[in-house]
Amino acid sequence: MKRILVVLCLAVALVSLSLPVPVLAAPQGQAAVAGEKQVNINTAGSEELVLLPGIGKVTAERIVAYREANGPFATVDDLVKVKGIGKKTLEKLRAFLVTE
Repeated sequence: MKRILVVLCLAVALVSLSLPVPVLAAPQGQAAVAGEKQVNINTAGSEELVLLPGIGKVTAERIVAYREANGPFATVDDLVKVKGIGKKTLEKLRAFLVTE
């Protein structure tokens, strides 16, 4: 009986190893933003901005509020004027952002 259990466990282990493993991916939404298009920081809403890596709900809302108070961003570099976005965060985001 013990031998049958051991053989059965090994068989299950081998079968599970042969099954395809899903590829690790970015959280849903980030993959769409990262892989398909760039985000225009002058037109995007907080719902779209929050999909960017490193941008949470509060920071996304700050970007929109800053834009509404000060007008459109002239360059992507102007994003550092928003509280919560420093040079390191900007560099992570740069490839995903446009201003036109």
